[in-house]
Amino acid sequence: MVQADDGTGLPVTLATAWGLRERPAKGPKPGLSLDRIVEEAVAIAAAEGVEAVSMPRVAKRLGVSTMSLYRYVEAKSELLILMQEAITPPTPTLDPEAGWRESLAVWAREQRKFFYAHLWVLRLPLTGPPATPRQVDWMECGLSALKDTGLPEEAKLSVLLLVGGYVRNEASVMSSIVKAIVESGRTPDEHLRAYARTLAALSDPERHPGVTRVLESGVLSGADGEDDEFEFGLACVLDGVAALIERRAGS
Repeated sequence: MVQADDGTGLPVTLATAWGLRERPAKGPKPGLSLDRIVEEAVAIAAAEGVEAVSMPRVAKRLGVSTMSLYRYVEAKSELLILMQEAITPPTPTLDPEAGWRESLAVWAREQRKFFYAHLWVLRLPLTGPPATPRQVDWMECGLSALKDTGLPEEAKLSVLLLVGGYVRNEASVMSSIVKAIVESGRTPDEHLRAYARTLAALSDPERHPGVTRVLESGVLSGADGEDDEFEFGLACVLDGVAALIERRAGS
């Protein structure tokens, strides 16, 4: 990352996100600002996907030259980080009387809502650990949920990485599946029953006894809701965290 020349020693992107970098006082076009640039880039990503975002494309929507944007944004990589920061919601308010499990579940569910509302964010490259204001706020929120668990700080960070990774992966996988179902013109139940018929035609009881048992159980006759699948996985992950906390307490 390019370092800011403002005495902070921070990368330009982070200095900008935290409001530590001086912005141009007046743009080449009346009304042009960093906020407007980010807003237009977000609109492109929401409508066409993040792959459609480029400096020339944003400049065209704003009616300015591409070079004029570089007075506000160093590069597209910086713009992508600022786009995510702009649409990341405030952290949830956790109940101070709730236990760590309930609080961490709220933290996970709210992250999932954010991803489903802005699926293009899942296509952004992961460039490092949380460092922008809203990202650090979310890390702080997650850490506060774990404050009374007795876990060492390193383990708390690992738990956040584990739970956050589950949320991100679930949102990515399930949104792709839902998209495929919608494009097929079938309902979720119809899609699942068609899959069951495909498995039945292709699998063999001797070679695939486990698959055969699943088919015979009828579990593929109807689809569970998206929330049901998420909550099942989240409960399994949190069961593992609970086992870790108990083991640490015993030692």
